[in-house]
Amino acid sequence: MGVFERYLTVWVSLCIVAGIALGQWLPGPVQAIGHMEIAQVNLPVGVLIWVMIIPMLLRVDFGALGQVKRHWRGIGVTLFVNWAVKPFSMALLAWVFIRHVFAPYLPPGQADSYIAGLILLAAAPCTAMVFVWSRLTNGHPLFTLSQVALNDLIMVFAFAPLVALLLGLASITVPWQTLVTSVLLYIVVPVAIAQLWRRALLRRGPQALDATLARIGPWSITALLATLVLLFGFQGEAILRQPLVIAMLAVPILIQVLFNAGLAYGLNRQLGETHDVAGPSALIGASNFFELSVAAAISLYGFESGAALATVVGVLIEVPVMLLVVRVVNRSKRWYERG
Repeated sequence: MGVFERYLTVWVSLCIVAGIALGQWLPGPVQAIGHMEIAQVNLPVGVLIWVMIIPMLLRVDFGALGQVKRHWRGIGVTLFVNWAVKPFSMALLAWVFIRHVFAPYLPPGQADSYIAGLILLAAAPCTAMVFVWSRLTNGHPLFTLSQVALNDLIMVFAFAPLVALLLGLASITVPWQTLVTSVLLYIVVPVAIAQLWRRALLRRGPQALDATLARIGPWSITALLATLVLLFGFQGEAILRQPLVIAMLAVPILIQVLFNAGLAYGLNRQLGETHDVAGPSALIGASNFFELSVAAAISLYGFESGAALATVVGVLIEVPVMLLVVRVVNRSKRWYERG
């Protein structure tokens, strides 16, 4: 892992402080950036989000889909956990904790927005960081690539309907027009640009692609951190009033990450998959495409929404929790193979 990835939680924490400080000291410029919109799309944030997402999608090789049949059991577990368990388990946990357990301590009128943010976080399977987690567990590289490619292909078609279904189940009004626009802007168009760029680079040889990936790798994290500074510039007042909101939002995220990782890992063991397949399958089942979640939350509900804050909490705890999962997967290898 690079310095940016390894200390992502530290950078996010610093962005919280910087964003809150800017919002308090320079409210005028921060508000001016927030009003730079066309058709409900904030232009500075839109640019930052593309810079976040496109370098990650450039790593995805849809040609790897041909490898799916070689590890059909592991792929089946991955798809089951990512699309049939994770979004619904998060919706349930959000309902339990946000509507009931923590309801008396949360800002009034924000429950729906927090739940929507948690649903958006769980509905987008991890794309880029799962390559890092897989490498740390000696995961099968072709399996990792094929499961990411398949998940991204499904996400193009399933993200909007799944989010709409879960928002409806949670009795939250679905902003269909904005949701469809978000899918087009933050999934379809970036996927198309990344794949066209990838093909152009590969015509010059694999070295050209590798060199480009190495050069633009820091762009994603840098753009994410810049977006978070702006986000917390808007959220600062609410956070200063109730700082424990972040801790309360972290509880359902932490539970669902550990639950889904354990479920995927255990199912792969029961089905007889090898450890180098079970590891990546568990890791992608636990992690989220938080860049897309942040983008969709901002687009659907705005910078100042509880939904945007909820997705950012996912970013805050992603690295330490996933490193914990990596450690468990590595330490349990002997137990797994005895099965």
